[in-house]
Amino acid sequence: MSSPLIVVPTRIELQTLEPLLDAAVREAGGKIELCGFGVIAAAARTAQLIARHEPEQVILVGIAGAIGEQLMIGRAYDFNEVACFGIGVGSGENYSNAVEMGFRHWDDVVGSTEISDIISLTAEGEPGAFQLLTACAASRSPEDVRLRLQKLPNASAEDMEGFAVALACQVADVPLQIIRGISNVAGDRGKSHWKIADALHSAADLVTRLLRTKRGRN
Repeated sequence: MSSPLIVVPTRIELQTLEPLLDAAVREAGGKIELCGFGVIAAAARTAQLIARHEPEQVILVGIAGAIGEQLMIGRAYDFNEVACFGIGVGSGENYSNAVEMGFRHWDDVVGSTEISDIISLTAEGEPGAFQLLTACAASRSPEDVRLRLQKLPNASAEDMEGFAVALACQVADVPLQIIRGISNVAGDRGKSHWKIADALHSAADLVTRLLRTKRGRN
């Protein structure tokens, strides 16, 4: 059994992260793989990778956009919750999420596993309780962010893969940590303002510390 499995959404992120994480991942006997961009690819690919590698733990690493002022641009954080926005019915002010519709994303009667719009994770890195909002499409404006906060007022950052990876891990009963470097403010699409390199380097530093701390405990 391989431990851990590091998953990264895009090749752009992987190009920076792989050389920074290579030594720590090899020391831990793990793998680093692409999980794909967006909720559909990330869920399908993560399920495939878990079946292939049988990891003891999955760590999702990449960038995210800050919501509010809790998180610093260019710094990475370990999220203790991930929430889903966009799956349900309607849009804008008329959007209702899955729970409001009376549905769950997964309801395994035999295994007593129910997955609603929020999944709890184990956060061992940066102090604080941070909720990551996963959307099918990233916010284009502050108005998009405002509408999302109406449903998920505790969200402190936004990504496009976290909930998908978390659902795949929950179904497979594999622990997950999500490390996201904050590259920008959610809703700001002007990439000249973004700090992608700083965010990814900070994320790699945090993952490296986590891997080596865990290895020291084993």
